[in-house]
Amino acid sequence: MNPITHNPPPFTLVDLLIKLAVIALLAGFVARFGKFRRLLFIEQRGPREKLQFAAFLGVPFMLGVLARLLAHYPTTDLSLEVTVLAGLLGGTIVGLVVAAMVSLPAVLIGHEILATPMAVLFALVAGSARWVCPDKEEIWKFSPFIDLSLYRSIKQRFRHPAIDWQVLFWLICVILEILRMTVGHMAHGRLFYPDSPHASTRVLIVLATLIGVGLPVRIWNTTRIERRLQEQERMLLQARMDALISQINPHFLFNTLNTVSSLTRFDQDTARRVLLKLANILRRRLKAQIHFTPLKQELEFIDDYLDIEVVRFGRDKLQIRKEIEPETLDMVVPSMILQPLVENAIRHGIGPKVEGGTITLRAKRGNGRLMIEVIDDGVGIPEQRQSEVFDSGIGISNVRERLKVLYGQDFAFKIESRPGQGTAIRFEIPELITSLPAVPMETAQVSS
Repeated sequence: MNPITHNPPPFTLVDLLIKLAVIALLAGFVARFGKFRRLLFIEQRGPREKLQFAAFLGVPFMLGVLARLLAHYPTTDLSLEVTVLAGLLGGTIVGLVVAAMVSLPAVLIGHEILATPMAVLFALVAGSARWVCPDKEEIWKFSPFIDLSLYRSIKQRFRHPAIDWQVLFWLICVILEILRMTVGHMAHGRLFYPDSPHASTRVLIVLATLIGVGLPVRIWNTTRIERRLQEQERMLLQARMDALISQINPHFLFNTLNTVSSLTRFDQDTARRVLLKLANILRRRLKAQIHFTPLKQELEFIDDYLDIEVVRFGRDKLQIRKEIEPETLDMVVPSMILQPLVENAIRHGIGPKVEGGTITLRAKRGNGRLMIEVIDDGVGIPEQRQSEVFDSGIGISNVRERLKVLYGQDFAFKIESRPGQGTAIRFEIPELITSLPAVPMETAQVSS
Protein backbone atom coordinates (compact mmCIF):
# COMPACT_ATOMS: atom_id res chain seq x y z
CA MET A 1 0.00 0.00 0.00
CA ASN A 2 1.26 3.43 -0.90
CA PRO A 3 2.58 5.12 2.26
CA ILE A 4 1.47 8.50 1.01
CA THR A 5 -2.16 7.44 1.26
CA HIS A 6 -1.65 6.61 4.97
CA ASN A 7 0.19 9.80 5.84
CA PRO A 8 -0.62 12.53 3.33
CA PRO A 9 1.90 15.35 3.60
CA PRO A 10 0.52 18.61 4.94
CA PHE A 11 -0.43 21.15 2.31
CA THR A 12 1.21 24.56 2.30
CA LEU A 13 0.35 27.80 0.56
CA VAL A 14 2.91 27.00 -2.14
CA ASP A 15 1.28 23.61 -2.73
CA LEU A 16 -2.12 25.25 -3.12
CA LEU A 17 -0.74 27.76 -5.60
CA ILE A 18 0.85 24.95 -7.60
CA LYS A 19 -2.46 23.09 -7.52
CA LEU A 20 -4.27 26.09 -9.01
CA ALA A 21 -1.56 26.51 -11.62
CA VAL A 22 -1.95 22.85 -12.62
CA ILE A 23 -5.71 23.09 -13.01
CA ALA A 24 -5.41 26.32 -15.01
CA LEU A 25 -2.81 24.67 -17.26
CA LEU A 26 -4.97 21.60 -17.84
CA ALA A 27 -8.09 23.69 -18.44
CA GLY A 28 -6.26 25.83 -21.00
CA PHE A 29 -4.78 22.75 -22.66
CA VAL A 30 -8.16 21.07 -23.06
CA ALA A 31 -9.71 24.30 -24.39
CA ARG A 32 -7.27 24.27 -27.32
CA PHE A 33 -9.12 21.34 -28.92
CA GLY A 34 -11.72 22.46 -31.43
CA LYS A 35 -13.99 19.51 -30.66
CA PHE A 36 -14.02 20.40 -26.97
CA ARG A 37 -14.90 24.01 -27.78
CA ARG A 38 -17.82 22.81 -29.87
CA LEU A 39 -18.98 20.57 -27.02
CA LEU A 40 -18.88 23.52 -24.63
CA PHE A 41 -21.20 25.40 -26.94
CA ILE A 42 -23.81 22.61 -26.73
CA GLU A 43 -26.00 22.43 -23.63
CA GLN A 44 -28.14 19.44 -24.66
CA ARG A 45 -25.68 16.68 -25.59
CA GLY A 46 -26.40 13.24 -26.97
CA PRO A 47 -24.84 10.01 -25.62
CA ARG A 48 -21.86 10.18 -27.95
CA GLU A 49 -21.21 13.84 -27.15
CA LYS A 50 -21.45 13.11 -23.42
CA LEU A 51 -18.79 10.41 -23.71
CA GLN A 52 -16.54 12.73 -25.72
CA PHE A 53 -16.99 15.49 -23.17
CA ALA A 54 -16.19 13.06 -20.34
CA ALA A 55 -13.06 11.88 -22.16
CA PHE A 56 -11.76 15.44 -22.56
CA LEU A 57 -12.17 16.00 -18.81
CA GLY A 58 -11.30 12.55 -17.50
CA VAL A 59 -8.12 11.68 -19.39
CA PRO A 60 -5.87 14.66 -18.48
CA PHE A 61 -7.08 14.82 -14.87
CA MET A 62 -6.68 11.05 -14.49
CA LEU A 63 -3.03 11.58 -15.43
CA GLY A 64 -2.84 14.04 -12.54
CA VAL A 65 -4.01 11.32 -10.15
CA LEU A 66 -1.39 8.96 -11.58
CA ALA A 67 1.27 11.64 -11.06
CA ARG A 68 0.23 11.89 -7.42
CA LEU A 69 0.46 8.13 -6.95
CA LEU A 70 3.66 7.46 -8.88
CA ALA A 71 5.60 10.69 -8.35
CA HIS A 72 4.30 11.28 -4.80
CA TYR A 73 3.25 14.83 -5.68
CA PRO A 74 -0.23 15.37 -4.21
CA THR A 75 -0.90 18.80 -5.77
CA THR A 76 -1.64 17.20 -9.14
CA ASP A 77 -4.63 15.27 -7.76
CA LEU A 78 -7.70 17.26 -8.84
CA SER A 79 -10.23 14.46 -8.70
CA LEU A 80 -12.83 16.34 -6.65
CA GLU A 81 -12.62 19.50 -8.74
CA VAL A 82 -12.91 17.76 -12.10
CA THR A 83 -15.74 15.50 -10.94
CA VAL A 84 -17.74 18.50 -9.73
CA LEU A 85 -16.95 20.30 -12.99
CA ALA A 86 -18.10 17.31 -15.02
CA GLY A 87 -21.36 17.08 -13.07
CA LEU A 88 -22.11 20.81 -13.28
CA LEU A 89 -21.17 21.27 -16.93
CA GLY A 90 -22.07 17.89 -18.40
CA GLY A 91 -24.69 16.39 -16.14
CA THR A 92 -24.86 13.29 -13.96
CA ILE A 93 -23.83 10.81 -16.67
CA VAL A 94 -20.74 12.78 -17.61
CA GLY A 95 -19.91 13.25 -13.94
CA LEU A 96 -20.16 9.51 -13.24
CA VAL A 97 -17.93 8.61 -16.19
CA VAL A 98 -15.30 11.14 -15.11
CA ALA A 99 -15.61 9.92 -11.50
CA ALA A 100 -14.85 6.37 -12.63
CA MET A 101 -11.88 7.50 -14.72
CA VAL A 102 -10.15 9.61 -12.06
CA SER A 103 -10.83 7.20 -9.18
CA LEU A 104 -9.73 4.03 -10.97
CA PRO A 105 -5.96 4.65 -10.58
CA ALA A 106 -6.45 5.51 -6.90
CA VAL A 107 -8.25 2.20 -6.29
CA LEU A 108 -5.95 -0.02 -8.36
CA ILE A 109 -2.58 1.54 -7.55
CA GLY A 110 -3.10 3.33 -4.24
CA HIS A 111 -5.64 0.86 -2.80
CA GLU A 112 -7.85 3.81 -1.84
CA ILE A 113 -11.09 1.87 -1.83
CA LEU A 114 -13.22 4.87 -0.90
CA ALA A 115 -12.05 6.90 -3.91
CA THR A 116 -14.74 5.57 -6.24
CA PRO A 117 -17.73 5.85 -3.83
CA MET A 118 -16.75 9.41 -2.92
CA ALA A 119 -16.21 10.37 -6.57
CA VAL A 120 -19.63 8.94 -7.45
CA LEU A 121 -21.13 11.01 -4.62
CA PHE A 122 -19.46 14.15 -5.95
CA ALA A 123 -20.82 13.45 -9.45
CA LEU A 124 -24.36 12.78 -8.21
CA VAL A 125 -24.47 15.96 -6.14
CA ALA A 126 -23.05 18.17 -8.91
CA GLY A 127 -25.17 16.51 -11.59
CA SER A 128 -28.31 16.95 -9.48
CA ALA A 129 -27.47 20.64 -9.00
CA ARG A 130 -27.27 21.04 -12.76
CA TRP A 131 -30.54 19.17 -13.22
CA VAL A 132 -32.51 21.35 -10.80
CA CYS A 133 -30.99 24.59 -12.08
CA PRO A 134 -33.57 26.03 -14.52
CA ASP A 135 -31.12 28.29 -16.35
CA LYS A 136 -27.90 26.49 -17.28
CA GLU A 137 -26.21 29.84 -17.93
CA GLU A 138 -26.13 30.32 -14.16
CA ILE A 139 -23.51 27.56 -14.01
CA TRP A 140 -21.23 29.54 -16.30
CA LYS A 141 -21.46 32.50 -13.94
CA PHE A 142 -20.02 30.51 -11.05
CA SER A 143 -17.42 32.36 -8.97
CA PRO A 144 -15.60 31.28 -5.81
CA PHE A 145 -16.11 34.77 -4.38
CA ILE A 146 -19.76 35.14 -3.40
CA ASP A 147 -19.64 38.26 -1.25
CA LEU A 148 -21.25 40.47 -3.87
CA SER A 149 -23.54 37.66 -4.99
CA LEU A 150 -24.69 37.08 -1.41
CA TYR A 151 -25.20 40.79 -0.89
CA ARG A 152 -27.28 40.99 -4.05
CA SER A 153 -29.32 37.97 -2.99
CA ILE A 154 -30.12 39.50 0.41
CA LYS A 155 -30.93 42.86 -1.17
CA GLN A 156 -33.39 41.38 -3.64
CA ARG A 157 -34.84 38.70 -1.38
CA PHE A 158 -37.86 40.74 -0.28
CA ARG A 159 -38.57 42.06 -3.77
CA HIS A 160 -38.03 38.88 -5.80
CA PRO A 161 -37.71 35.76 -3.61
CA ALA A 162 -35.59 33.20 -5.48
CA ILE A 163 -32.71 30.82 -5.11
CA ASP A 164 -29.27 32.32 -5.60
CA TRP A 165 -27.65 29.56 -7.64
CA GLN A 166 -24.18 31.01 -7.21
CA VAL A 167 -24.46 30.61 -3.46
CA LEU A 168 -25.81 27.08 -3.91
CA PHE A 169 -22.90 26.03 -6.13
CA TRP A 170 -20.51 27.66 -3.68
CA LEU A 171 -22.01 25.70 -0.78
CA ILE A 172 -21.84 22.44 -2.75
CA CYS A 173 -18.10 22.83 -3.32
CA VAL A 174 -17.46 23.79 0.31
CA ILE A 175 -19.52 20.93 1.74
CA LEU A 176 -18.00 18.32 -0.58
CA GLU A 177 -14.45 19.38 0.28
CA ILE A 178 -15.17 19.37 4.01
CA LEU A 179 -16.82 15.98 3.62
CA ARG A 180 -13.80 14.59 1.79
CA MET A 181 -11.44 15.90 4.49
CA THR A 182 -13.63 14.44 7.25
CA VAL A 183 -14.06 11.02 5.62
CA GLY A 184 -10.39 10.91 4.63
CA HIS A 185 -9.34 11.68 8.19
CA MET A 186 -11.45 8.80 9.51
CA ALA A 187 -10.63 6.37 6.67
CA HIS A 188 -6.92 6.03 7.57
CA GLY A 189 -5.43 5.83 4.09
CA ARG A 190 -8.47 4.58 2.18
CA LEU A 191 -9.12 8.00 0.66
CA PHE A 192 -6.76 10.74 -0.44
CA TYR A 193 -7.52 14.22 0.83
CA PRO A 194 -5.56 17.47 1.29
CA ASP A 195 -4.86 18.22 4.92
CA SER A 196 -2.92 20.53 7.21
CA PRO A 197 -2.44 20.79 10.96
CA HIS A 198 -3.25 24.49 10.79
CA ALA A 199 -6.87 25.62 10.73
CA SER A 200 -6.03 28.63 8.55
CA THR A 201 -4.44 26.37 5.92
CA ARG A 202 -7.48 24.10 5.95
CA VAL A 203 -9.60 27.15 5.19
CA LEU A 204 -7.26 27.93 2.31
CA ILE A 205 -7.63 24.33 1.09
CA VAL A 206 -11.40 24.80 0.87
CA LEU A 207 -10.91 28.13 -0.88
CA ALA A 208 -8.47 26.49 -3.32
CA THR A 209 -11.13 23.90 -4.15
CA LEU A 210 -13.61 26.69 -4.87
CA ILE A 211 -11.11 28.45 -7.11
CA GLY A 212 -10.16 25.11 -8.68
CA VAL A 213 -13.78 24.66 -9.79
CA GLY A 214 -14.37 28.29 -10.72
CA LEU A 215 -11.15 28.82 -12.69
CA PRO A 216 -11.85 26.27 -15.48
CA VAL A 217 -15.43 27.53 -15.66
CA ARG A 218 -14.11 31.03 -16.31
CA ILE A 219 -11.54 29.82 -18.87
CA TRP A 220 -14.04 27.68 -20.75
CA ASN A 221 -16.76 30.32 -20.56
CA THR A 222 -14.39 32.74 -22.25
CA THR A 223 -14.02 30.15 -25.01
CA ARG A 224 -17.80 29.88 -25.26
CA ILE A 225 -18.18 33.64 -25.50
CA GLU A 226 -15.53 33.85 -28.22
CA ARG A 227 -17.22 31.08 -30.20
CA ARG A 228 -20.61 32.71 -29.72
CA LEU A 229 -19.23 36.02 -30.98
CA GLN A 230 -17.76 34.22 -34.00
CA GLU A 231 -21.11 32.58 -34.66
CA GLN A 232 -22.92 35.90 -34.37
CA GLU A 233 -20.36 37.49 -36.67
CA ARG A 234 -20.91 34.68 -39.18
CA MET A 235 -24.68 35.12 -38.96
CA LEU A 236 -24.29 38.87 -39.40
CA LEU A 237 -22.08 38.30 -42.44
CA GLN A 238 -24.66 35.85 -43.83
CA ALA A 239 -27.45 38.36 -43.32
CA ARG A 240 -25.35 41.09 -44.89
CA MET A 241 -24.57 38.94 -47.92
CA ASP A 242 -28.22 37.92 -48.29
CA ALA A 243 -29.24 41.56 -48.13
CA LEU A 244 -26.71 42.49 -50.80
CA ILE A 245 -27.79 39.68 -53.10
CA SER A 246 -31.47 40.46 -52.59
CA GLN A 247 -30.87 43.94 -54.00
CA ILE A 248 -30.27 42.40 -57.39
CA ASN A 249 -33.70 40.93 -57.94
CA PRO A 250 -36.31 43.75 -57.99
CA HIS A 251 -35.10 45.85 -60.96
CA PHE A 252 -34.46 42.88 -63.18
CA LEU A 253 -37.66 41.12 -62.16
CA PHE A 254 -39.88 44.15 -62.79
CA ASN A 255 -38.28 44.86 -66.18
CA THR A 256 -38.66 41.25 -67.26
CA LEU A 257 -42.30 41.06 -66.22
CA ASN A 258 -43.00 44.26 -68.15
CA THR A 259 -41.35 42.72 -71.21
CA VAL A 260 -43.42 39.55 -70.89
CA SER A 261 -46.56 41.64 -70.48
CA SER A 262 -45.80 43.42 -73.75
CA LEU A 263 -44.87 40.22 -75.62
CA THR A 264 -48.07 38.40 -74.70
CA ARG A 265 -49.99 40.75 -77.01
CA PHE A 266 -48.16 39.93 -80.24
CA ASP A 267 -45.53 37.19 -79.69
CA GLN A 268 -46.70 34.56 -77.24
CA ASP A 269 -43.96 32.06 -78.14
CA THR A 270 -41.23 34.54 -77.28
CA ALA A 271 -43.07 35.47 -74.09
CA ARG A 272 -43.12 31.79 -73.14
CA ARG A 273 -39.37 31.47 -73.77
CA VAL A 274 -38.67 34.56 -71.69
CA LEU A 275 -40.74 33.15 -68.85
CA LEU A 276 -38.77 29.88 -69.02
CA LYS A 277 -35.49 31.83 -68.85
CA LEU A 278 -36.82 33.82 -65.91
CA ALA A 279 -37.90 30.59 -64.17
CA ASN A 280 -34.39 29.17 -64.61
CA ILE A 281 -32.87 32.30 -63.08
CA LEU A 282 -35.24 32.34 -60.12
CA ARG A 283 -34.84 28.60 -59.55
CA ARG A 284 -31.07 28.98 -59.47
CA ARG A 285 -31.38 31.94 -57.12
CA LEU A 286 -33.63 30.03 -54.71
CA LYS A 287 -31.38 26.94 -54.69
CA ALA A 288 -28.10 28.81 -54.41
CA GLN A 289 -27.42 29.10 -50.67
CA ILE A 290 -23.66 29.31 -51.11
CA HIS A 291 -21.72 32.47 -51.86
CA PHE A 292 -19.35 31.01 -54.45
CA THR A 293 -19.83 29.21 -57.73
CA PRO A 294 -17.63 28.10 -60.67
CA LEU A 295 -17.31 30.73 -63.37
CA LYS A 296 -18.86 28.32 -65.85
CA GLN A 297 -22.11 28.24 -63.86
CA GLU A 298 -22.05 31.99 -63.41
CA LEU A 299 -21.76 32.43 -67.18
CA GLU A 300 -24.68 30.04 -67.72
CA PHE A 301 -26.74 32.23 -65.44
CA ILE A 302 -25.62 35.34 -67.35
CA ASP A 303 -26.61 33.64 -70.63
CA ASP A 304 -30.19 33.30 -69.42
CA TYR A 305 -30.17 36.87 -68.17
CA LEU A 306 -28.74 38.25 -71.43
CA ASP A 307 -31.16 36.25 -73.56
CA ILE A 308 -33.97 38.06 -71.76
CA GLU A 309 -32.26 41.43 -72.23
CA VAL A 310 -31.72 40.71 -75.94
CA VAL A 311 -35.47 40.16 -76.29
CA ARG A 312 -36.13 43.45 -74.50
CA PHE A 313 -33.73 45.52 -76.58
CA GLY A 314 -33.76 43.60 -79.86
CA ARG A 315 -31.04 41.49 -81.48
CA ASP A 316 -29.82 44.35 -83.62
CA LYS A 317 -29.43 46.73 -80.70
CA LEU A 318 -27.74 44.47 -78.16
CA GLN A 319 -24.80 42.24 -79.06
CA ILE A 320 -22.88 40.03 -76.64
CA ARG A 321 -19.26 38.96 -76.99
CA LYS A 322 -17.40 36.53 -74.73
CA GLU A 323 -13.65 36.27 -74.50
CA ILE A 324 -13.23 33.60 -71.88
CA GLU A 325 -10.03 31.65 -71.39
CA PRO A 326 -11.03 27.97 -71.05
CA GLU A 327 -8.85 27.44 -67.98
CA THR A 328 -10.85 30.06 -66.06
CA LEU A 329 -14.15 28.18 -66.28
CA ASP A 330 -13.48 26.09 -63.17
CA MET A 331 -12.33 29.03 -61.08
CA VAL A 332 -14.55 30.09 -58.23
CA VAL A 333 -16.26 33.48 -58.25
CA PRO A 334 -18.88 35.04 -55.96
CA SER A 335 -22.35 33.90 -56.93
CA MET A 336 -24.35 36.37 -59.07
CA ILE A 337 -21.43 38.80 -59.17
CA LEU A 338 -21.64 39.51 -62.93
CA GLN A 339 -25.36 40.22 -63.25
CA PRO A 340 -25.36 43.68 -61.63
CA LEU A 341 -22.33 44.69 -63.71
CA VAL A 342 -24.00 43.56 -66.93
CA GLU A 343 -27.21 45.26 -65.87
CA ASN A 344 -25.27 48.47 -65.24
CA ALA A 345 -23.69 48.25 -68.70
CA ILE A 346 -27.09 47.82 -70.34
CA ARG A 347 -28.86 50.44 -68.29
CA HIS A 348 -26.29 53.23 -68.39
CA GLY A 349 -24.33 52.31 -71.52
CA ILE A 350 -26.31 50.54 -74.21
CA GLY A 351 -29.84 51.62 -73.24
CA PRO A 352 -29.46 55.35 -73.96
CA LYS A 353 -27.60 54.68 -77.25
CA VAL A 354 -30.00 54.85 -80.18
CA GLU A 355 -28.13 52.41 -82.44
CA GLY A 356 -27.41 50.01 -79.57
CA GLY A 357 -24.05 48.46 -78.82
CA THR A 358 -22.01 45.50 -77.66
CA ILE A 359 -21.21 44.12 -74.24
CA THR A 360 -17.98 42.17 -73.92
CA LEU A 361 -17.30 39.70 -71.14
CA ARG A 362 -13.66 38.76 -70.57
CA ALA A 363 -12.03 36.39 -68.12
CA LYS A 364 -8.35 35.53 -67.86
CA ARG A 365 -5.91 34.33 -65.27
CA GLY A 366 -2.39 35.29 -64.33
CA ASN A 367 -0.07 35.50 -61.33
CA GLY A 368 -2.49 33.55 -59.17
CA ARG A 369 -5.32 35.99 -59.89
CA LEU A 370 -8.55 35.85 -61.88
CA MET A 371 -9.43 39.02 -63.79
CA ILE A 372 -12.93 39.60 -65.10
CA GLU A 373 -14.03 42.52 -67.28
CA VAL A 374 -17.46 43.77 -68.32
CA ILE A 375 -17.04 46.28 -71.15
CA ASP A 376 -19.65 48.17 -73.13
CA ASP A 377 -19.30 50.58 -76.06
CA GLY A 378 -22.26 52.62 -75.03
CA VAL A 379 -22.68 56.30 -74.34
CA GLY A 380 -20.41 56.24 -71.31
CA ILE A 381 -21.06 58.24 -68.19
CA PRO A 382 -20.47 62.01 -68.09
CA GLU A 383 -17.80 63.06 -65.64
CA GLN A 384 -20.26 65.05 -63.54
CA ARG A 385 -22.36 61.90 -63.00
CA GLN A 386 -19.60 59.32 -62.62
CA SER A 387 -19.21 59.71 -58.85
CA GLU A 388 -22.99 59.49 -58.42
CA VAL A 389 -23.31 56.31 -60.47
CA PHE A 390 -20.16 54.62 -59.21
CA ASP A 391 -20.69 55.38 -55.52
CA SER A 392 -24.48 55.25 -55.24
CA GLY A 393 -25.57 52.93 -58.00
CA ILE A 394 -27.06 49.75 -56.61
CA GLY A 395 -25.27 47.46 -59.08
CA ILE A 396 -21.70 48.72 -58.80
CA SER A 397 -21.77 49.55 -55.09
CA ASN A 398 -23.34 46.15 -54.46
CA VAL A 399 -20.50 44.32 -56.24
CA ARG A 400 -17.81 46.38 -54.53
CA GLU A 401 -19.36 45.77 -51.11
CA ARG A 402 -19.68 42.01 -51.69
CA LEU A 403 -16.06 41.76 -52.80
CA LYS A 404 -15.00 43.68 -49.71
CA VAL A 405 -17.01 41.40 -47.43
CA LEU A 406 -15.72 38.21 -49.05
CA TYR A 407 -12.07 39.10 -49.73
CA GLY A 408 -11.24 41.92 -47.34
CA GLN A 409 -8.43 43.87 -49.00
CA ASP A 410 -7.36 41.03 -51.31
CA PHE A 411 -9.21 42.24 -54.40
CA ALA A 412 -8.99 45.00 -57.00
CA PHE A 413 -11.92 46.88 -58.49
CA LYS A 414 -11.52 49.49 -61.22
CA ILE A 415 -13.94 51.47 -63.37
CA GLU A 416 -13.10 53.46 -66.50
CA SER A 417 -15.72 55.42 -68.40
CA ARG A 418 -15.38 57.83 -71.30
CA PRO A 419 -18.36 59.76 -72.59
CA GLY A 420 -19.26 58.56 -76.08
CA GLN A 421 -16.88 55.57 -75.93
CA GLY A 422 -18.25 53.32 -73.21
CA THR A 423 -17.45 51.95 -69.78
CA ALA A 424 -15.12 49.16 -68.60
CA ILE A 425 -15.43 47.54 -65.19
CA ARG A 426 -12.64 45.22 -64.07
CA PHE A 427 -12.08 43.29 -60.88
CA GLU A 428 -9.42 40.85 -59.75
CA ILE A 429 -9.81 38.20 -57.09
CA PRO A 430 -7.60 35.38 -55.76
CA GLU A 431 -7.46 32.31 -57.95
CA LEU A 432 -9.49 29.39 -56.63
CA ILE A 433 -10.22 26.27 -58.68
CA THR A 434 -13.00 23.71 -58.22
CA SER A 435 -12.77 20.00 -58.91
CA LEU A 436 -15.22 20.26 -61.83
CA PRO A 437 -13.80 19.37 -65.27
CA ALA A 438 -13.24 22.33 -67.54
CA VAL A 439 -15.51 22.71 -70.57
CA PRO A 440 -13.91 24.60 -73.49
CA MET A 441 -15.66 27.77 -74.59
CA GLU A 442 -14.99 29.50 -77.85
CA THR A 443 -13.27 32.84 -77.79
CA ALA A 444 -14.93 35.88 -79.33
CA GLN A 445 -18.27 34.09 -79.37
CA VAL A 446 -21.40 36.05 -80.25
CA SER A 447 -24.60 35.22 -78.38
CA SER A 448 -27.64 34.77 -80.52
